[in-house]
Amino acid sequence: MVYTEDTIRDIVESQRKFFLKGETLDVEWRIEQLKKLKYAIMLNEDKLVNALVEDIARSSEEAFFCDIGPVYMEINEMIAKLRKWAKPEHHYSGMACFPSITTTVYKMPYGNTLIISPFNFPIMLTFVPLASAIAGGNTCVIKASSKSSACTKAMQELIAKTFPPEYVTLIDGGHEVADYCLAQRFDKIFYTGSPRIGKHVLKAAADNLTPVALELGGETGNWCVIRKDANLKDAARKIAFFKLCNAGQICININQVAVAEEVADEFVEELKKAYIKQIGSDPVNNAEYPRLIAKSAYDKCANEAEEYRDRIVLGGNGNPETLKYAPTVIYPVGIDEPIVNHEVFCPLLSIVPYKDAEIDSVMATIAEREHGLALYVFTGDMKWANKVMSSQQYGGGCINEVCLHLMVKGVPFNGTGHSGMGAYHGEWGFKEFTHPSTVLKGCTRFNLPLREHPYTGIANKYKMIALKLFER
Repeated sequence: MVYTEDTIRDIVESQRKFFLKGETLDVEWRIEQLKKLKYAIMLNEDKLVNALVEDIARSSEEAFFCDIGPVYMEINEMIAKLRKWAKPEHHYSGMACFPSITTTVYKMPYGNTLIISPFNFPIMLTFVPLASAIAGGNTCVIKASSKSSACTKAMQELIAKTFPPEYVTLIDGGHEVADYCLAQRFDKIFYTGSPRIGKHVLKAAADNLTPVALELGGETGNWCVIRKDANLKDAARKIAFFKLCNAGQICININQVAVAEEVADEFVEELKKAYIKQIGSDPVNNAEYPRLIAKSAYDKCANEAEEYRDRIVLGGNGNPETLKYAPTVIYPVGIDEPIVNHEVFCPLLSIVPYKDAEIDSVMATIAEREHGLALYVFTGDMKWANKVMSSQQYGGGCINEVCLHLMVKGVPFNGTGHSGMGAYHGEWGFKEFTHPSTVLKGCTRFNLPLREHPYTGIANKYKMIALKLFER
């Protein structure tokens, strides 16, 4: 189907009419829709895995671990806990409101929502926000990526068979279709992608004062810091795994590693060994190794690698036909060089040596740059690590680990500054797609005239005394 601004306007209008019927307000009905979504994914799991292979050449194991398994985890948690999350909260209003002492906070759906999902984890980053939108009681239009076309087609067929279009619709198309969507009046927009497009989404949303959640990669990427007292073999093993995953096309992946120069050479050797152990000496021809999403992404990666050709200590080769570029380690790289001042969405990894005694200066430099979506530190000094993780500005991260904070139930996934706004996963996703409405239940008897005129005269002097007593 070819989508025009008129057809998208019609879709949004039909969803607005459906929402106003009030059917989505019922929590039990929402739970049934979540079960339908889970069952549909289970029935189509093989199709989704095959689509991931076609789009990104992922192995079936990586496809499940990164894209499909997390969706099951998310939906299962929502089915189990949605009744609790959606239950209205009751509060004591306080003596200032006497005799109206009961206040209720309702968790209300925004209404008609728009989700714009990216190519790198097309299944997870479409269906997890969708589950949050459903749990919150909203309708949803999904604009999936045109880059991961096989996944978009598979998800489009799944959604069409599972939900009526006036409730959930998934559309495809390029940037112009996304702009047609942004031109409509939605009640909530959820976007995952680059900071550059995030700014465009935010500007478009401003026309209708639409609240927006942005999950972005960060302008200058995510740092990993390795102190001289770190377990280097453990760090190398985990970092190699992470950079191999999806060929580095992960918003929370490591952009560059700052490693104490006292152990830098040793770390680089351990990193090389870890890469070779996990993916072999010829990753470009390894069927388990994913490819870059498009020729433009491959060319960007290869061209930047050429700029640092004299410092490549591992990799530096690829196949433009299969779009696979080898994991590439560049060492040494200065902390102010261009490659560590922008997000690297590919398998290039810069190693930035520093004197361990000057770690405070390194952390200050990181803090001065745009906030990353993630921060990782490897060290044996837990006091220092806890201080860093509780004082730096970033989305989320790990101490002596990588990426697994994404998998923890009950905690938010989010960015800050140029890495985004808003949060989701579990109850945080439910909260992102609902707004709290505070309602005070008034009493018609025993009302005191404290707030009413007149305030002057002998008979009214008690009002100020009572107000000062009640409003403390």
